[in-house]
Amino acid sequence: MIHRKSFFDRQTTAVTALFAGESIEELIAKSRNAEFDGADGIAVEISSLAPELRTVDQFRRLMNEVHLPYMFICYRSDRWFGTDDEARQEYLLRAAEAGAEVIDVMGDLYDPSPLELTMNPDAVARQKALIEEIHARGAKALMSSHMHTQSARTAEEVLGYLREQRSRNADILKIVTAVNTEAEFLEAVRTTLLLNREFDVPFIHLCNGQYSRMHRFLATKLGVAITFGVSGYENGAVYSQPTIRSFKSVIANIPWDIRDVMETEH
Repeated sequence: MIHRKSFFDRQTTAVTALFAGESIEELIAKSRNAEFDGADGIAVEISSLAPELRTVDQFRRLMNEVHLPYMFICYRSDRWFGTDDEARQEYLLRAAEAGAEVIDVMGDLYDPSPLELTMNPDAVARQKALIEEIHARGAKALMSSHMHTQSARTAEEVLGYLREQRSRNADILKIVTAVNTEAEFLEAVRTTLLLNREFDVPFIHLCNGQYSRMHRFLATKLGVAITFGVSGYENGAVYSQPTIRSFKSVIANIPWDIRDVMETEH
């Protein structure tokens, strides 16, 4: 069996290549490029992959091509299943069975909500049951909430969102917010520092907007467990995501990390 790295128990942020593809061959090629760029992990968005290719065997074939851990994602942009939350999760469970280390669980799964974090008791119960099934298949669950198209959030608001995610037994907590002014940028930095103090589980705090790239670089030094980058820019690429190479350069050339500071304090 191929020996893999992990998203967990790291001393530095896992710079993770995020991409989609229409064939397993395309996903393999992108995975290899990411590994050669120095990526620490792979996040695959399967929404463009034909349903007949979303099998345990095909997912295993993909993941056996590189020595990196895999995360699988399937949002409501899925070309075939769209807003059918139930149908999409079945394919993600296949990825867990195939050996994916992390499976993304939307914070508003089973109950679409503007800020991607449902408070509907029935939907929350279904999310918890899904996370139990993900665990049973040998994977971890990442719960994600994207609110980058909304107004910025305070540090305390973000902390509340992630505490709610944690209450649903997610192993990694993720939120994406907006930063379009200097004040919002400073608040985003304060937010990351607060999350690092408050959580003993991995968290992901990312931003989109005018000041997002600088926050994403800084966040790699402020305790964020995973960040997402690209090998190069294609049509539709999110420019707020820096390249894998630039992330690795920042991590290597700034000789300071809050995780080291916390270890010396204890």
